[in-house]
Amino acid sequence: MKYVIIGNSAAAVGCIEGIRSVDKAGSITVVSNEPHHVYSRPLISYLIYGKTSEQRMKYRPDDFYEKNDVTTLLGVTVTKVDYESRNILLDNGNSVGFDKLLFATGSSPFVPPMQGLEEVPQKFTFMKLDDAQALRSAINPESRVLIIGAGLIGLKCAEGILSKVKEITVVDMAQRILPSILDETGSQMMQEHIEKQGVKFILGNSVARFHADTAELKNGGTLGFDILVLAVGVRPNTKLAAGIGCKVNKGILSDDHCATNLPDVYAAGDCSESLDITDDNWRVLALWPNAYMQGETAGICMAGGQKAYNKAIPMNAIGFFGLHIITAGSYSGEPYITATDSTYKKLITDNNVLKGYILIGEVARAGIYTSLIREKTPLNTVDFELIKERPQLMAFAAKERAVKLGGAKA
Repeated sequence: MKYVIIGNSAAAVGCIEGIRSVDKAGSITVVSNEPHHVYSRPLISYLIYGKTSEQRMKYRPDDFYEKNDVTTLLGVTVTKVDYESRNILLDNGNSVGFDKLLFATGSSPFVPPMQGLEEVPQKFTFMKLDDAQALRSAINPESRVLIIGAGLIGLKCAEGILSKVKEITVVDMAQRILPSILDETGSQMMQEHIEKQGVKFILGNSVARFHADTAELKNGGTLGFDILVLAVGVRPNTKLAAGIGCKVNKGILSDDHCATNLPDVYAAGDCSESLDITDDNWRVLALWPNAYMQGETAGICMAGGQKAYNKAIPMNAIGFFGLHIITAGSYSGEPYITATDSTYKKLITDNNVLKGYILIGEVARAGIYTSLIREKTPLNTVDFELIKERPQLMAFAAKERAVKLGGAKA
């Protein structure tokens, strides 16, 4: 059996390990336009900051490919997939045949049309190791940095470079920061915390026109800058899959075995959609753990095994300047809120189940809340009053505690 994986991040690793758990002998080829050994993308801000190194960022050991008998074609771009002949065509003129194919093509920065953007000599995105390396080479202690986008990517970039530049200003059309994962109260708490570190925000505004080192804002103001970082958003890389007839919405559509509508073709990771069990909608869940689990499911199924990926939920675990956030699920339902000057907890329930949560500051044992969401545990079967205040296994019945501790089967 010839397996080909297009992409080389979390979903690809999951796929390799999934395949090898079933098929020890089939050939596996990984093709990626990045030249690097598989690395942890969420750590690129820590690389610039100096908290990690390229070696420590590696998601698997140096001998990972060799131990799993994987052929790697890195720094090579797939130009076309010929589904009928079961071949992928590469930009170096070569081709690779496949029996089973996984699209793990990830996503790319979305840069909307902006007047004058071509005049800016020092502009960067912030998604890949190469982006971080390029930005690290460009900044200096006198750099004035303008970041467009107050979401996860833009703020992680700000955290990574703040101590190495003169000033950072973040501009976003939204009225608050991190609007995709926080409510208004959580956004305000995080904004105040980040502002105390020295980051400036201009919200509810956007750039009308760029010049080489200035930005004209739509409200009439002007900002000077030396370095521009574009962190507006991302788009799933679906072009290759769509080109062979895979069904595509925002991401590539696949079932709970990560199989597409085409026989022998699978999709996993940020390029694909998952069923969000908290609201029963299919959407792109661009999350590292979900990408790995999708890839593992795809690999096992590609190799003839059985596995389902059917407990996907939106989830983020992230921190900014020492203040940690964990969020999960959806926020439609009845809220339970507690807060202090440095912590915030919001639990959302609906129809006797936990649907979602936001935790800021105090994030210990968040996994108990996550488990309640994934398993759709009826809240009247646990001591939810205790769990609301202090998440702990003692709030579960003895049988459930044994299952969660790994000592019994459900």
